[in-house]
Amino acid sequence: MKKTLTAIACLVAAVLPAQAQTPAEFYKGKSVQVIVGYGPGGGYDVYARLLARFYGRHMPGTPNVVVQNMPGAGSMVMANYMYNVAAKDGTSFGIFARNIPLISVLGGNNAVKYDARKYTWLGSMSSYEEDAYLMWVRKDAKAKTLADIQKKGEPVVLGGTGEGATGNDVPIILREALGLNIKQIIGYPDSNALFLAIERGEVDGRTTDLSSVKTNRPDWLKPDSFMHAFMQFGRATRHPEFPNIPTARELAKDDKARALIELTELPYVLSRPFVAPPGVPADRAAALQKAFMDVCKDADLLSEAQRHGIGITPIDGNAVIALIDKIAATPQAELDRVRTLLDDGKGTK
Repeated sequence: MKKTLTAIACLVAAVLPAQAQTPAEFYKGKSVQVIVGYGPGGGYDVYARLLARFYGRHMPGTPNVVVQNMPGAGSMVMANYMYNVAAKDGTSFGIFARNIPLISVLGGNNAVKYDARKYTWLGSMSSYEEDAYLMWVRKDAKAKTLADIQKKGEPVVLGGTGEGATGNDVPIILREALGLNIKQIIGYPDSNALFLAIERGEVDGRTTDLSSVKTNRPDWLKPDSFMHAFMQFGRATRHPEFPNIPTARELAKDDKARALIELTELPYVLSRPFVAPPGVPADRAAALQKAFMDVCKDADLLSEAQRHGIGITPIDGNAVIALIDKIAATPQAELDRVRTLLDDGKGTK
């Protein structure tokens, strides 16, 4: 009996220190993995690598931070992995497409294996205050003006990446809400491949973030560039750098079209979203969340972001969940309409 009690006491003594480990003790000497739902070089990857450079200094135990790319299905592969497979011990988090929560709320997609509200939300590095989602078109395309894209006849051809990507959804919404004559060719492996396709003249243009263009193709912003912007999406007002380019909301011809645009623009407030798996221990989740907001104020990170021309306008995890709840509170008929439009638009390749 005495031997049994001694064995139990030893077991308890061995287990208690592990359970009582502080976040600093847990993270010391470890690596934290940041998983990006897209290939290297795109806007999401740029934000993830910027964060990774400075994140460790704000974490208890100052762990090493490494980035891994996991592209596939418009970052759906990564979203499912983070929810179901990734370690739930606080050693991994990542970034996926801004529309991943919207897809979850819409329902009806068998590829969705996650509940967006149940992730451990760190927040978003961008609320889109300093960014804009622009339709870029080559100047030698047949469509020279926005009015040309509103006419029947030969469509403007826009390229897109994997099925389900945000950049593919926006043209679908613009076709429906504004009657734009757009054809999409989707399936390019990543953002860099699509930039190259535009430069080779395979497609007329694309829709993408201003921050991504500033980082990857700053020449597009020069007056003598072969590209120009036709309209802005994801913003209630015009971006100050594009005062002469109308927003999609401005172009809406009726309340029904404007409501469709405003609903599908909601995810842009969580434009660069970072999540950890559900079930991360509470003290480690709190450490991850605090470090996220702290790193977004880091002077070195902000200086680097300014050098690359990208905005850091963070919101925390609670604000993200509130936004998801706002999307979920949308009348079901409007949610069904968006789901049907996006489902019908997947066939254009």
